[in-house]
Amino acid sequence: MSSVTGTMATTALTGFSMMSLLSLGYLTWDLSLSPNQVENEPMHAFVESSPVPQPPHIIFIMTDDQGFNDIGYHSSDIRTPYLDKLAADGVKLENYYIQPICTPSRSQLITGRYQIHTGLQHSIIRPRQPNCLPFDQVTLPQRLQELGYSTHMVGKWHLGFYKKECLPTRRGFDTYFGSLTGSVNYYTYNSCDGPGRCGFDLHEGESVAWDQRGKYSTHLYTQRVRKILATHNPQSQPLFIFLSFQAVHTPLQSPREYIYPYRGLENVARRKYAAMVSAVDEAVHNITYALRKYGYYQNSVIIFSTDNGGQPLSGGSNWPLRGRKGTYWEGGVRGLGFVHSPLLRKKRRVSKALVHITDWYPTLVGLAGGNESLTKGVDGYDVWEAISDGKESPRLEILHNIDPLYNHARSGSLQKGYGIWNTAVQASIRAGDWKLLTGDPGYGDWIPPQMLPGFPGSWWNLERHTVQKSVWLFNISGDPNERFDLSEQRPDVVKELLARLVFYNRTAVPVRYPSEDLRADPHLNGGAWVPWVGDEEEDSWDTVYQKKNKDWTKKLKLSKSRSFFRRLNTRIMSNRI
Repeated sequence: MSSVTGTMATTALTGFSMMSLLSLGYLTWDLSLSPNQVENEPMHAFVESSPVPQPPHIIFIMTDDQGFNDIGYHSSDIRTPYLDKLAADGVKLENYYIQPICTPSRSQLITGRYQIHTGLQHSIIRPRQPNCLPFDQVTLPQRLQELGYSTHMVGKWHLGFYKKECLPTRRGFDTYFGSLTGSVNYYTYNSCDGPGRCGFDLHEGESVAWDQRGKYSTHLYTQRVRKILATHNPQSQPLFIFLSFQAVHTPLQSPREYIYPYRGLENVARRKYAAMVSAVDEAVHNITYALRKYGYYQNSVIIFSTDNGGQPLSGGSNWPLRGRKGTYWEGGVRGLGFVHSPLLRKKRRVSKALVHITDWYPTLVGLAGGNESLTKGVDGYDVWEAISDGKESPRLEILHNIDPLYNHARSGSLQKGYGIWNTAVQASIRAGDWKLLTGDPGYGDWIPPQMLPGFPGSWWNLERHTVQKSVWLFNISGDPNERFDLSEQRPDVVKELLARLVFYNRTAVPVRYPSEDLRADPHLNGGAWVPWVGDEEEDSWDTVYQKKNKDWTKKLKLSKSRSFFRRLNTRIMSNRI
């Protein structure tokens, strides 16, 4: 322990609990006696010199709603010493993009495809919707199973569960332990989809895990990952674990010992949020320790990623980026991400290579020994050489999304889109240095770190849309905070990117956003959120939107379509989720 760290630890003992010190990285020994301990976990010696099997073990860790400014190495007020160390010894991805809300990010990770190619381009999958990841999609874990991997998922699914065929264990995971909906209580695992529509949501495989209630989810999920690592033979079969933390999504809950170190933060939401991030930091420490302990580490790839931008109303921060979760501003779609692995050729650096969440599919299949035929048709690129060797990224463009059902911008029109594109439609695309947004991108303010106990309610409603607009253009490389709109100065670039939106829209499949099914109510299903439709029952969601792509394109050109979309729009807009 360094003299600085030792001094901090010594002076802090009078006010900090031992767990507080451990969670903030001031004490650095084995945390096997922390709340994350696995019951009866065998205490093996480190296995660092064992023969390196091929292909590598892959551990993908995803956090929920962690903002761009919610990690220590971005000079945050939140302390994440272990995440900082992993990132510093690996490759920080500082030009990395995810989606603005939960379901889209997970669907793109699991399928390697843009939302417009899975029908999930609008909002999220709600608990009572008979909807899930399309069955015609071959998932990432299914590909890894084909390549000989043992596949496991722990944590938040949020890709639909109305039929058993939708469950993680039917979509490529050998085991599953976690919650199926988008948000649950961290202790009781109660999940609500409106007043009075609440149910239990913690599952072991395809069964309800009633006996696990009362345990903090970040600890519980970490225990499960460590148990998987302890019981698997790393020399016999490569392992893929997708750890999808519920943290740091609302509700803001954590054990008290994590809150105390942040008692100086006057904003209560920020204080609780910071505590939850520290719990995640400790969890990743414990998991990495287990990778070393059981002989995985030397042949492992650890990927850390958030699923979308942070929500400032709930303690998150994307500063200095513009916007927040649920928006197509950088604060909603530029994510935290890094790769840590002994297999990296060039470590301890920051990568500016353009990387998108769809790229993990072909990248991981490639690492697993798969050839290009296994990733044919996906929208992602194999970016391993860009990450590991520092080469240029093969990706030059990102379609953030086209959502035809989201509220149309009142000021948008086909005419304002140069006769190419109806700018009332919510869409966003990045090509090279340029980023274009059309329609309503969502709440567009710059929100500084929350250091005060509160602000007037009107403060949160500030918008930097001083002029009614439906087209924005930014040079993201030179202006990552999106402060200088160049749409009027560079109409040539605007036209080129509008044409790209038209190109992508021609490849889009119809939106899957069915009406809610009353049979999903947990009160009708033993008090839990579980599949409620028989696998033999014919799907009805595909009759909701009967339109072909060419008809859809025509409708986008009609001003009367605004009322049509408004009727179909979800009651909870993405910038309010």
